Amino acid sequence: MSIQLININEIKNASDNLADVVIKSPLEKNLNLSEKFNANIYLKREDLQKVRSFKIRGALNKILSLSKSDRNKGIVCASAGNHAQGFALSCKLLEIEGNIFMPINATKQKIRQVKKFGGNKINIKLIGDDFSQAYEEALSFCNAKNKIFIHPFNDQKVIEGQATAFIEIIDQAQFDIDYIFIPIGGGGLVSGAINVFKQLSPKTKIIGIEPLGAPSMQTSLNNKTNTTLESIDRFVDGAAVKRVGEISFNLCHNYLDDILLIHEGEICQSIMDLQNENNIIAEPAGAMSTAALNSYSKQIIDKNVVCIICGGNNDNERMPEIEKRAMIWQESVK
Repeated sequence: MSIQLININEIKNASDNLADVVIKSPLEKNLNLSEKFNANIYLKREDLQKVRSFKIRGALNKILSLSKSDRNKGIVCASAGNHAQGFALSCKLLEIEGNIFMPINATKQKIRQVKKFGGNKINIKLIGDDFSQAYEEALSFCNAKNKIFIHPFNDQKVIEGQATAFIEIIDQAQFDIDYIFIPIGGGGLVSGAINVFKQLSPKTKIIGIEPLGAPSMQTSLNNKTNTTLESIDRFVDGAAVKRVGEISFNLCHNYLDDILLIHEGEICQSIMDLQNENNIIAEPAGAMSTAALNSYSKQIIDKNVVCIICGGNNDNERMPEIEKRAMIWQESVK
């Protein structure tokens, strides 16, 4: 099925609406990666947002679009962590009651941050082993209490919000972008990229990236229908979903140029490289785009490349596991 792209003016309006809260995150040339790959590698630093991820864009844009009566009902979200932080900050700023459903194994760091950003405007319920179970519980709660659900990715207003990051990239780049590498979880971020680049920079190749253990978009594209995975590796918590959004699947089916699966160990190595060589703290999903450069090393020589550092909410308690996974992966590829 074909799907119509969002009017660029709607995305520009979203940028204006978000301007008081969302920073125009830097687009920085990374000299280390540029030298390594003989290319011009730029990092879009969404880890520098107040909530340390791009998710504030979509959550706030959606909540701002609600009527006063819907706001008064109270709002609900489900999230592994980053959407919850954007949602929580939005609740506090707009003085709306919010209920947040997170999986039991959500990182302690993300839970602390959600509480910090939401203050007394939010209630957190830890339930389910993964995002899918927390999501089902959140929907049941919404239906029982007549509240408004703020979806983390399968919503046009959320996608418009995420798309504002790519309007910024177009404005910031004083050059043609040959490739842009974007992590895929539920698909809201890559949907934003498709809506902007296919209209304003159609020659740019959009490369989606999934963790090897959670290939929900690639499986769906191969099957030519949105497919729910029975089980996933939850390690890359910001990008580990069993089913992508319907909107995102249709957009990727029609417009995505390529999709890569990246081993979790290689993502861990990328986390360590970003921290040790560039002083960038990236969570697993945030390090996926730079990890993917190895797979495109020949294609990107002498090209202008953008990688989205989509989140920096990494828990220090995870570093021993990250180091171990990176070491095992390094041994396997020798």
